[in-house]
Amino acid sequence: MRRTRDEVDATLQIAKLNPAELLPAVQCLGFGPGASAAAAGDFCLLELEPALCQQLEAGCSMVIRGDKDEQAVLCSKDKTYDLKIADTSNMLLLIPGCKTPDQLKMEETHCNIIHTEYTTEDLLDQIQASEEEIMAQLQVLNACEIGGYWRILEFDYEMKLLNHVTQLVDSESWSFTKVPLNICLQELGPLEPEEMIEHCLKCYGRRYTEEGEIYFELSADKICRATAQMLLQNAVKFNLAEFQEVWQQSVPEGMITRLEQLKVRVWPWWIDSQDQKSYFLLKVDDLPEDNQERFNSLFSLREKWTEEDIAPYIQDLCGEKQTIGALLTKYSRSSMQNGVKVYNSRRPIS
Repeated sequence: MRRTRDEVDATLQIAKLNPAELLPAVQCLGFGPGASAAAAGDFCLLELEPALCQQLEAGCSMVIRGDKDEQAVLCSKDKTYDLKIADTSNMLLLIPGCKTPDQLKMEETHCNIIHTEYTTEDLLDQIQASEEEIMAQLQVLNACEIGGYWRILEFDYEMKLLNHVTQLVDSESWSFTKVPLNICLQELGPLEPEEMIEHCLKCYGRRYTEEGEIYFELSADKICRATAQMLLQNAVKFNLAEFQEVWQQSVPEGMITRLEQLKVRVWPWWIDSQDQKSYFLLKVDDLPEDNQERFNSLFSLREKWTEEDIAPYIQDLCGEKQTIGALLTKYSRSSMQNGVKVYNSRRPIS
């Protein structure tokens, strides 16, 4: 929109700006011939942080993901960002095709497809995360790609595969740090599909090559954790001393179990009447994703937590520049108990 000098002076007066203090150079911005629809609100402006803006200017692709009932996010190759509506006078980028939530609500969609199998492209279309974040989470879940589709094995079957591998290691007197892939496939191939045997080795070990042969170094921590999960998922609650004894007896010979290995799987619960410590299975994946709901759930299970105990269950809630301490300060209150700092809910838990 063009303005006369009188209109500019009037605007400066309303804004209480001194014309003498303004820079002499003036930049006049306008839409090109192909953007005639801009005045009708068909374009949205996007403000980016400098690093993300540099990626976009360098030709890197960005994807906006989210269904109509979800908060939209912007995904780069390796990170995910929230998208928020904000009034600002900062310099912004123009991008075509953006729509506001109100505009999306007015659109009718008819999608009756229910996915039971997902390819990588399906996951990129459905999940609000960058490709690197999605692939990293698939690895955390021990997911495997079969025939182009991602699948998560039933835990009992995963343990069956692991049991085959550890028994073979024991019978061949191999070191857990040097398990040959080819011999594993030859010996266990008649029992299970070869791709499943190799998948199990990838889940519980680190692949490396030596003199042209492929080996896996099996992780004692991962195997001990999986064994503990197998024991705990079939028990409501375990007395600590009994659990430690059964756990050690259940892992392969030569591996040592430690309670520190369970920080991401279980949590200690004090039984006041007996003054005993017991364990049961509590996985982060089973907890709510919302910050407040996560803390409510944790404090409903246990009234008071130390930072060391609660940290594994809130670590994933921390943003890029947020700490566990900051989360605890916001969603809990601290006190001293027998010389140890503990945290309890700021709100009454029903």
